[in-house]
Amino acid sequence: MCDRRRRRSTDVKRVIEQLKKNGKLDNTLVLFLSDNGGNWEGGPWGWDWGKGKPGRGSNFWCTYGQSWGNLSNTPFRLYKHWVHEGGVSTPLVAHWPKVVKQAGKLTDQTGHIIDIMATCCDVAGAEYPATFKDKKLTPLEGKSLLPILQGKTRPEHDALFWEHGGNKAVRAGKWKLVSRARGAWELYDMQKDRTELVDLAGKNPAKVAELKAKYEAWAKRSGVLPWPVRKNK
Repeated sequence: MCDRRRRRSTDVKRVIEQLKKNGKLDNTLVLFLSDNGGNWEGGPWGWDWGKGKPGRGSNFWCTYGQSWGNLSNTPFRLYKHWVHEGGVSTPLVAHWPKVVKQAGKLTDQTGHIIDIMATCCDVAGAEYPATFKDKKLTPLEGKSLLPILQGKTRPEHDALFWEHGGNKAVRAGKWKLVSRARGAWELYDMQKDRTELVDLAGKNPAKVAELKAKYEAWAKRSGVLPWPVRKNK
């Protein structure tokens, strides 16, 4: 384990121990999630980005390489940087004994990192502001995860979006439209094929067009730049 990751796990332990000490653990929502996707950099075996050799101490950034990245992402495709499931799927662990009664159980309801802020506001009884210092703020696009934590069914997002380095995707219901940078759109039924092995784009051109239009509208609204980004000289 890289020293940096070891320190992070130690910090989480310290927070939990302090909550226990204060008698607040059972009534505190703790959310723990991993970074997205296994790291593929460094060829089959990875490398230490700081020294070019096996790292020691706290001042290095190691990668565990394509082989271990592929293993840690099993059964999903690709890695961090891409927006196939191997690059965007991440577990989220919630601990809140006074509210979460289905301890140790899994849910297949889809969430997104944008839901975290909405959840925090909902749990705290806070209202996300419309303005700050007379400036209009962009409204939250996330939806609170609280109903899921309470064991209920939450209304789905109309659509969820990703873009990173020209890789792009949109998911609406069971359908996911995804593309590598400058690549063709691929369409997958996530209920039957979450490993993204059977491309249904050719058989469903109307669904491809529908989801592509959703993505393009979101990209325009969110200021996503065309790839590759070209700066004016």
